Amino acid sequence: MQRKSHPFACLLEELEVLQRELMELEQLSATTLQRSDTLHLASAVNLIHYLGLRRRDMRPLQERLAAAGLSSLGRAESHVHPNINAIIVLLRCALGKHPVDEVLPSTGAAGAMLLERNTNDLLGKPPAHRRVHIMVTLPGEAADDYSLLKDMLVHGMDCARINCAHDDPEIWARMIGQINLARRETGKHCRILMDLGGPKLRTGEIAPGPVVLKWRPQRDKLGKVTAPARIWLHPESDASPCPAPADACLPVTGDWLAKVSSRDIIELTDARGALRTLQIVDGVGTGFWAESDQTTYVTPGTELKLMRVSISGHPRRAGHTGMVGMLPPESEMIRLHTGDSLSITREPLPGKPAKFDAKGRLLCTASIACSLPEIFRTVQPGERILIDDGRIGGVIRSVSKNKMVVEITQAREGGEKLLPNKGINLPDSRLELAGLTAQDIKHLEFVAQHADMVGLSFARSPADIELLQKHLKRMKAEKLGIVLKIETRMAFDNLPGLLFTLLRSPTVGVMIARGDLAVECGYERLAELQEEILWLAEAAHLPVIWATQVLEGLSKSGKPSRAEITDAAMGVRAECVMLNKGAHTIEAIQTLDDILHRMQSHQRKKNSLLRRLHW
Repeated sequence: MQRKSHPFACLLEELEVLQRELMELEQLSATTLQRSDTLHLASAVNLIHYLGLRRRDMRPLQERLAAAGLSSLGRAESHVHPNINAIIVLLRCALGKHPVDEVLPSTGAAGAMLLERNTNDLLGKPPAHRRVHIMVTLPGEAADDYSLLKDMLVHGMDCARINCAHDDPEIWARMIGQINLARRETGKHCRILMDLGGPKLRTGEIAPGPVVLKWRPQRDKLGKVTAPARIWLHPESDASPCPAPADACLPVTGDWLAKVSSRDIIELTDARGALRTLQIVDGVGTGFWAESDQTTYVTPGTELKLMRVSISGHPRRAGHTGMVGMLPPESEMIRLHTGDSLSITREPLPGKPAKFDAKGRLLCTASIACSLPEIFRTVQPGERILIDDGRIGGVIRSVSKNKMVVEITQAREGGEKLLPNKGINLPDSRLELAGLTAQDIKHLEFVAQHADMVGLSFARSPADIELLQKHLKRMKAEKLGIVLKIETRMAFDNLPGLLFTLLRSPTVGVMIARGDLAVECGYERLAELQEEILWLAEAAHLPVIWATQVLEGLSKSGKPSRAEITDAAMGVRAECVMLNKGAHTIEAIQTLDDILHRMQSHQRKKNSLLRRLHW
């Protein structure tokens, strides 16, 4: 009768086979390892081991390891080989194959130390009370609002993000000057990340529509006026901002307003031929406030007839006629419904709405340009297209040299407004776009001189990182930190190759840019994707920035949702959490600081920490 093998012997044999496979994979990856920066050689080796581990289904082995009271490898990201080796040694001891007194402690802590070193190199040391950094996207007004930046630092901002897709070097320089002043005054540390705009695909401009200014009073459900519209009248030559919120700002030619006084009435015929009146209620400087309880459409050149109220209370013509000046042009509105067609043009032609004849028959489909005509080389019929964070969805039906025709398949009932400068995502297309635009390369000169980190946006392949590394080398700025933003489907698909390329530079990290990533890969997959990015980044000992819509409701409106509080708490598994700008940024910083401080005693990366509970 054959003797049954000890269950530990089967486990040992399986783990020893796994260990040999991982070592063989390491040897086969010698070329990749040779290209790694010496600081990251051990991290590149561990990433190879982790990828080898995860290219098989480990769940059956995990269950048997857990049943034996051993590590199930479920938290081995930062120290794959030491974790496997420690289990092997324990099993050998249990089977009498290894002297117990020769068991050495596991060296798994080395991975955590490498991650901490890389985090400090990129983001700086965290504050004493909190392990995870807080990054905040700076609004444009931070360039001239020192008190705002100082408050951000005082309440917990450790890193400031400047988005190079907005504003210009002059404004960025003022922002950085304010940061430097606040750092000196408060003694707080604050690293600066500057995000390059990258090859972001956007909608083009839309042709201006008829120049018309509209105002209307507030009405109740029965149509009765509850509050008149407030109109600010000012000389056309006066470019000063409106002194208070207004329903409309009406420029008037010449010096006609100098003849106006309070209690006067202005009479006009609006664009629809309707007789309308304005009641002058107050004068401020060279301008006047007026009120109207009638919906009115005004165009440039509309005559303004001055009526003066006599002592008896009857208005009479004052003999002075003014004229409405130039009004700011507004884009034509393009509204898209499910089933509509949209032409996206290669040439930068102004977008136009669909045209119909008198009987409602379609004469010409709506059209708009896109910012990157290079896409026409690779897009194919049948591929999906998503516009404005996925609010508008469609399928490409045909592609020619100069345009593609899209069938709209996703829009709210009643249609969606198509706006200029909105993001376009092509999740199914294998786009061939350079990782840096000409504008990015120009901006990189400024970034290399003034920032601690540069954000690489919309990277798709290792060649995009190589291009950035090449330009940094040319500028003798190889020590500038690089933050790889994972925000495209191709970036996620190519993640291992991107990380190995990133490890060729000394100071690096990863940002999970969940906005575009969710659009491209599907919102239902976002939670799964961000987990996998966290795992691979930890295996490479790279710090992660958890970004997009963190405490968005709180930052924008002052009141958070319950779901976003939970999301912010999950950010403790990253090394940095990023907040976007908003009217309540300081409250958002304070709340996030409190959440991260509380959660760090419960969670560290994937590990649940068993702090003493209160019952």
